[in-house]
Amino acid sequence: CVTCFPVLYGYFRSSCSWRVRIAFALKGIEYEQKSVNLIKDGGQQLTDQFKAINPMQQVPAVTIDGITLSQSLAIIQYIEETRPEPRLLPADPKQRGQVRIICDIIASGIQPLQNLYVLQKIGADKVQWAQHFINRGFEALEPILKQTAGKYCIGDEISMADICLVPQVYNAERFKVDMSQFPTIRRLNQTLIEIDAFKATHPSCQPDTPDDLQA
Repeated sequence: CVTCFPVLYGYFRSSCSWRVRIAFALKGIEYEQKSVNLIKDGGQQLTDQFKAINPMQQVPAVTIDGITLSQSLAIIQYIEETRPEPRLLPADPKQRGQVRIICDIIASGIQPLQNLYVLQKIGADKVQWAQHFINRGFEALEPILKQTAGKYCIGDEISMADICLVPQVYNAERFKVDMSQFPTIRRLNQTLIEIDAFKATHPSCQPDTPDDLQA
């Protein structure tokens, strides 16, 4: 129903699910979480039940305003267009372009190459594989962010770029990437993870976070 809370189908450690949680938190939107465990029983995302929600069989998916959306950036852009305050895209078209570059580098150029599905196919070399593609992406991001950053990725306003950056740094740390090579990325991440919307949505404090990984 249109008046109900949005429902987020996600997984505590999915960086794409975390992006959507951050967007909801920044906008002050209440929502319900339904866990789709990507590991249990061979992966709950692969069930016919979830395939009916998202044919791509990935998280996140969101039911909102009577429709179901998948792909984290599409979900966040829909939220931005229907609930514009506080804004997650700058007013200036050039800055919007910069936000989209950063989002796309992460969402297209890094994250898909080190997600669970790909790493399961890679097998024993998965850590080196993940490190390689995260390093490659961060080597592109670091000089871009050096140019665009103020307090946050683009100047002094939180944007979709920040929403994409923090979960990707979390993944980098999980895969033991040496973050000292990327001082701008590291500085921005340290600032952002102290903000309530990023803290409350962290993988360590979700309803489906296993006990041993809880903050």
